[in-house]
Amino acid sequence: MKPYLEKTYFLSANECSAEGKLSMTSLTTNIIDIATDHANSLGIGNPAMVEMKAGWILSRITIDLEKLPEINSHYVLKTWIEDFNRHYSARCFSVATSEGEILGYCRTIWLVIDEETHKNLGLSHFNLPSELISGEKAPIETQQKHFPIVENEEEMTSKAIKATHPPYHYTFQYCDLDAYRHVNTVRYISLLMNQFTLEDHDTTTVRRLELSFLHEASYGMKTRLLRSDSPEDPLLSSFQLSDEAGNALLFARVKRNKNIQ
Repeated sequence: MKPYLEKTYFLSANECSAEGKLSMTSLTTNIIDIATDHANSLGIGNPAMVEMKAGWILSRITIDLEKLPEINSHYVLKTWIEDFNRHYSARCFSVATSEGEILGYCRTIWLVIDEETHKNLGLSHFNLPSELISGEKAPIETQQKHFPIVENEEEMTSKAIKATHPPYHYTFQYCDLDAYRHVNTVRYISLLMNQFTLEDHDTTTVRRLELSFLHEASYGMKTRLLRSDSPEDPLLSSFQLSDEAGNALLFARVKRNKNIQ
């Protein structure tokens, strides 16, 4: 058992965005996969929790990238555990070229839930040796507070921000689900990336992506996505996904940079 796990990937066309670079959905898929592989190798993965009828779920993810790998290149993901306590596990990742150039980092927060009740079980049932907990922090800013987004001026409070786009309505379908029968993380990211036009993606690149999950979304759930672009920085967008009753399911933030010509 090792405190780090490193894997090299070849970036083929099916994992690329329309711009020929690693897509955020493909990157997130591989981040989750390597986290799963490392947890399994440490004996704390989902197979170790079969009798408990429990499993890991992602509570928060922050991806911060200077550059994205290009099509037909190799890139390297490395993961390690930053913190492991009785409430949650913090796991970090680096993204690098095959030559060792660091392209960015990711930080995630994981919980263990009961598969039937979907309640947080905590991590006190694991006895992970301290030498397998790196303690190393990814050198990126932690997520700042996410503010509620409202449609109308009448709903405004000191803790809310106003939507700058019409609400986007989406009903989750079968292909949005994972084995826990709740919406897969990657499907949320697809939903967010689709809020930007093809021209947006051609002229800007996602610099930082934050997702913070509040409640699970499930099959057939009708949702409303609100978007608020910052008045100080139009390339900084905040999102709030809510159910029909108005309960917030997800807060997200996307920071884009203009492409250098």
